Amino acid sequence: MAHPAQMGFQDAATPVMEELLHFHDHALMIVYLISTMVFYIIVAMVTTELTNKYILDSQEIEIMWTALPAIILVLIAMPSIRVLYLMDEINDPHLTIKAMGHQWYWSYEYTDYENLTFDSYMTPTQDLTPGQFRLLETDHRMVVPTDAPIRVLVSAEDVLHSWAVPSLGVKMDAVPGRLNQTAFIASRAGVFYGQCSEICGANHSFMPIVVEAVPLEHFEIWTAMMMEDV
Repeated sequence: MAHPAQMGFQDAATPVMEELLHFHDHALMIVYLISTMVFYIIVAMVTTELTNKYILDSQEIEIMWTALPAIILVLIAMPSIRVLYLMDEINDPHLTIKAMGHQWYWSYEYTDYENLTFDSYMTPTQDLTPGQFRLLETDHRMVVPTDAPIRVLVSAEDVLHSWAVPSLGVKMDAVPGRLNQTAFIASRAGVFYGQCSEICGANHSFMPIVVEAVPLEHFEIWTAMMMEDV
């Protein structure tokens, strides 16, 4: 969960998000080292009184400033490609959920169950109970089991939306007439918040996403209750 004055990412709740955090730290360390070196060179050039008017070229320096950036790019590209492949990998999902974006709410359909569909609207501020979060709570949560591959099919009914939950490491555009997919495995139980991440109109900031990960036995009880309500 995010908190005031937060400088980093939210706590990872999926293996992919953990990999993204590691890649972020890896890339940021490279940026830090480059910035430190450049700053040192600039300070040294500004403060020194020594000059050399007779050096017209230097093949050693040219080789260095060509080879070193190439090596740095490879060091960034290799882990980046690995994480990209992990994000696109969807093998034998245990559950498929269709998330449909509307102006300005989400609807969910559990395709493995018959007639298990519901709409998810933001809870108005006056209806919040103590401990709930303003602009993030919904009247119906998307409930998923932990430690199981979940596939989410994302589309939209009217305009562009984006289904994003930072703690799960997922963000997928919802395009009318097109079905995109993403996947995640919730490694721990909890409630994870997200929001539509594509400007979609006047109430864009009022269509939150709430994913609740529970143990499998609790998920089966929840699905049975939802099926009874239908």
